[in-house]
Amino acid sequence: MKQIYSDIIQFRGSHYDFGYMQGESLKDSLTLENRKKQWKIRRPRFIITANEVKNAILPYAPGIWDELLGLQDALGWKIEDVLQEFGGYRLEYVKSGCTIYTGSDYMIRNYDYHPKTYEGRYTFYQPTDQGYAIIGPSQRITGRMDGMNEKGLVMGYNFMHRKQPGDGFICNMIARIVLESCATVGEAINLLREIPHRHSFSYVLLDEEEETFVVEATPRGVEVRNSNVCTNHYEILKHENRHHLDDSYQRMNAIRKQQGQVTDAYQAFRMLNDMDKGIFSTKYKQWAGTIHTSAYFPKQKKAWFALGGNKKPIIFDFSSWLQGKKITTKRILGKVDTELSFVHMDRNVK
Repeated sequence: MKQIYSDIIQFRGSHYDFGYMQGESLKDSLTLENRKKQWKIRRPRFIITANEVKNAILPYAPGIWDELLGLQDALGWKIEDVLQEFGGYRLEYVKSGCTIYTGSDYMIRNYDYHPKTYEGRYTFYQPTDQGYAIIGPSQRITGRMDGMNEKGLVMGYNFMHRKQPGDGFICNMIARIVLESCATVGEAINLLREIPHRHSFSYVLLDEEEETFVVEATPRGVEVRNSNVCTNHYEILKHENRHHLDDSYQRMNAIRKQQGQVTDAYQAFRMLNDMDKGIFSTKYKQWAGTIHTSAYFPKQKKAWFALGGNKKPIIFDFSSWLQGKKITTKRILGKVDTELSFVHMDRNVK
């Protein structure tokens, strides 16, 4: 078992200042040291121009462009390098797992991926210039793996495939844009229909109205359905599915068999986080091991979070934080059943 951690990042202020603060903290980090080595091995397949990304982001979330400029100034990088690392547009995304289960007033999500991609940052950000405040773990610094905003909109996403990518945003940046700019599930669905998608994912949405929607999105089209369970296959866009979906169906069937005994959010959390329930995954070498389990409560404005399995969640009162109360915890600790390296903790992660 390997002990891991996520640092808690709290910030209130403009997007530019948020970006600058993050750049300052990342300057000498293992995350950037390792990413530089990873880029030497995995050369980008194409050049992303600053104007292309700027023109793509500004109609949806202009504050995020300011955040990227703040990162640039703090790091002293060329804007093209900032966009390659943090821009979230026309970048590549490797396969992953993930499972989402919802009740009427909660969403539970297992984030399944490879440790070398996990940057160990759990963020609270309240912008003072534009956009909604968000709580949730970050990915590629500016993106969000899952999260909830101040209006009670909750979002998570599950990987489907990387076939026939389009010119668009990758999943974590789409999650950030949706949470920052949408107050309701309806607004989020409209945005997901409009925004260009790089890869094919399902986005799961819940708000205070207590109804869950799964948005099946590809570069070629978007479909919407009601469901409280989502793994890694489409139900409507079945022609888009990968050929090998045994693991996805196994996790879905494990939930179907157990959900009758799930009477509250904590039991739902245990169903996904306990390592003996058939949903938590240890397939870290296959890019599909569960690293964290998160939970969000739209009406209560609370969030739960656990690193690794068989773990009681740490509970965050987002509502109190929005009113100005600071989170005193500095770091979230956990253990995962792997010896693989994490990009924010270990050296020479390739």
